[in-house]
Amino acid sequence: MAKYDAFGIALKKGGTAYAQVTSIDGPELSLDTVDVTSHDSAGGWEEVVGTILRSGEISMDLVFDPAHATHKYAAGGLTYDMVQKTPIEFTLEFPDAGTTTWTFDALITGFKPTGKVDGALTAVAKFKLTGEPTLV
Repeated sequence: MAKYDAFGIALKKGGTAYAQVTSIDGPELSLDTVDVTSHDSAGGWEEVVGTILRSGEISMDLVFDPAHATHKYAAGGLTYDMVQKTPIEFTLEFPDAGTTTWTFDALITGFKPTGKVDGALTAVAKFKLTGEPTLV
C-alpha cells in the first residue's frame, strides 16, 4: 500500500490552481442515518438505515496576495466568485501522480483575511459542495 505526503495537493477552478495554498481541509463526505429500531430488533440493538449523502465543505488556508488573479476581487478571484452566489466546478487533485481527482460544484461561502503584526497576511476560504461529486 502506497503512502503519500500532502505536498502538491491542489484545488483548481477551470484548470487553474489557487495560488499560495498552505492547507486544504475536506470535504468531509458523510451519510445521514435514521433510527429504525423496533421492539422486535434482535437483542435490542439499535438499527439504522442510510438517508441523505452529504458532500461537505472545504476549508483552504492561503498566503493572501490581494493583487493575485486567484485571490483578488475581480473576475476569477475568490471574493468575486463568492459574491456571484453561483456554483462553480472545482477539481481537487491529490498528490499521487495525478491519478486521483475529485470534481464537484461548490459555492464559495466564506473568505476571511488575517493580518497579525508579527505574521504573514493570510486568508481562509470556505467552499460548500452542492450535488453529487465525481470521485475518481
